[in-house]
Amino acid sequence: MRWLKTFAIGAISASLVACATSPTGRMQLTMMPDDELNQMGAQSFAQYQQELPTVGGATQAYVQCVTDAIVATLPPGSPQYNWQVRVFKDDSANAFALPGGYVGVHTGLLDIAENQDQLASVIGHEVGHVLARHANERMSTQNITSIGLSVAASAAGLQGAQAEMANAALGMGAQYGILLPFSRSHESEADVIGLQLMADAGFNPQGSVDLWRNMSASGGNGPPVWMSTHPSSDQRIAKLESEMNAVMPQYQQARQAGRQPNCQR
Repeated sequence: MRWLKTFAIGAISASLVACATSPTGRMQLTMMPDDELNQMGAQSFAQYQQELPTVGGATQAYVQCVTDAIVATLPPGSPQYNWQVRVFKDDSANAFALPGGYVGVHTGLLDIAENQDQLASVIGHEVGHVLARHANERMSTQNITSIGLSVAASAAGLQGAQAEMANAALGMGAQYGILLPFSRSHESEADVIGLQLMADAGFNPQGSVDLWRNMSASGGNGPPVWMSTHPSSDQRIAKLESEMNAVMPQYQQARQAGRQPNCQR
């Protein structure tokens, strides 16, 4: 149909305008100015600190120690941020990193991440999102998808209830066929980058597998993978295990070079 051709042409044209390459070599669509995203990251981090209490003392020092070890060995060409770290009192097993160099860890995650290696796998993963500019890619893809759906409906000449039904169907198709799978690719890519980061910092990459086994044991049944923004725990564990032969030599080299973090809870 003509509107499908219009949608495809618009998407291809946009991708040609703002192509980039991720740290793993994957082609990306990044249309947002990095300075704008860094500012948004700072605002979000400030708001987060207003909404949730922070935890200091030994807990803060522990998370800071793991984060410092990872960011100290970031690869050449990485953004030069003054990374800020906060621990938030919240029972959910969550962590995040924002453009601009902001890291947040919930206390609930520390109940599941049993040691520094398991925590490093999470922080490495979140820092990996930032290095791969996933926030930029996500926003760019959403913007292009929104524009494309609007153009497609207009090109089809639909009006009234017919237009509303078509827009709803197109939106569902974009959600499950474009945006969600794209999010899963981000998560899988951040897992790989995180493995490399933690290995280079001297944390044992096997901790990532142990962490996701803990996550799987503590969680309930989630939605089908095709309806989720994250791969399943089993999928993540299988992917991480398949990468071990590649990253363990990096870990051994880091240890031999004296990178032997000793972060205590």
